[in-house]
Amino acid sequence: MTWVVAATVGVSSLMAAGPSSRADAARAAVHPVNTPQAMKIWLDRVPRTSAYPPDFEATLKGQGPAYVIEMSTAPGCLPCGDLWTKLGALKTRYGWGIRTISAQEAMIRSGRLGLPWVGHPVAWVRPLADRNRIIPVAIGTDHSANINRNLYLAAKMQTGVRVAVGVRAMSKFTGIVGTAATSQSTHRRKG
Repeated sequence: MTWVVAATVGVSSLMAAGPSSRADAARAAVHPVNTPQAMKIWLDRVPRTSAYPPDFEATLKGQGPAYVIEMSTAPGCLPCGDLWTKLGALKTRYGWGIRTISAQEAMIRSGRLGLPWVGHPVAWVRPLADRNRIIPVAIGTDHSANINRNLYLAAKMQTGVRVAVGVRAMSKFTGIVGTAATSQSTHRRKG
């Protein structure tokens, strides 16, 4: 009986607080950082992938030359530099191509896939021969192990693994992004 009352009170409290909006959810999932310490604090909260499928290394090495990783970036974006460094190590180890794309292209891609735009960096994988078959693999920086896992799953999804299976298995996107740069034009006086 006590459990039922406690459960009812807990549900009532949640309902009294009101339903969460998409904006509330987005704020909870996005972590803008502008110092190495802040980025480290958020990254320390992110679990690392520790178990890999038996064909992990072979897939990343074998599929790498067929794909390119494209990421958005912005001047002074600390998480962008962190992700770029980790992708550079992956390029050296597995042979995946890496290039940057414009902020406008990144926003268009996010919109086409129904992803909210939260900031830089965002990384996608696509086959070299098909600009339209993009799969997001990172929103914000992440641990190398998680990025590698998402690249493995993106390669599998591009070659026939059911999308729903691949997406469920992907490491969650961290949302650790750079702080929005303030535009000088927003601080100018009119008139």
